Amino acid sequence: MTKRALLVIDMLNDFILPEGSLSVGPAGEAIVPLIAQQIKEFREAGEPVIYICDHHRAEDPEFEMFPPHCVQGTPGAEIVEALAPVEGELVIFKRRYSAFFATQLDLCLREMGIVELLLVGVCTNICVLYTACDARMRTYDVTVLKDAVASFDEEAHDFALAQMENVLGVEVK
Repeated sequence: MTKRALLVIDMLNDFILPEGSLSVGPAGEAIVPLIAQQIKEFREAGEPVIYICDHHRAEDPEFEMFPPHCVQGTPGAEIVEALAPVEGELVIFKRRYSAFFATQLDLCLREMGIVELLLVGVCTNICVLYTACDARMRTYDVTVLKDAVASFDEEAHDFALAQMENVLGVEVK
C-alpha cells in the first residue's frame, strides 16, 4: 500500500478568519469543513496529518509584498480551532511559500516512508502551488483536492490548478 500523508497548508487565523490580517475571505472559510473531513479520514486510517504553517519574524522581508501576517507568537499565526492538530501530529513552520524551502519536511516524509501527498489549504496560487511544485521536483506523487483549496483571487486559483495539473503532473480532483 502506498504511504501517503495529508498536508494541511496555512489554515491559520490570519488567512481564514474574516478579521485575519491577510484573510482569503469566504472562500477560505468555506473549505474548513472539507479539510476537517479529510483530517478525520486520515486519522481514522492511521495516516499522517502534517500541518504546514506560515511563521514569520516581525521584520520578515515578505512584508514588503504582503501586509504582516502569521507573525510568530501572535494569534494570527495559530491554526484555526476547527482544524487543530492532536498530540503527535507534525507541525512544520515555514517562512516562504513552499513547505519544503528551508524546512525539515522532506526529511520527515522520507523517514516515514511517504511517497504520496494530498494537499489542502490556502492559497492555491501561492503556498499550495509552490509546495506542489517542490514536492513534484522531489518525485512525490501529489494530489490536490480542488474543493479544499482556496485563494483570495479566483482567476489565480484557477490558473494555479491548471498549472499544477498540466505542467507539474499533479492530480487535481
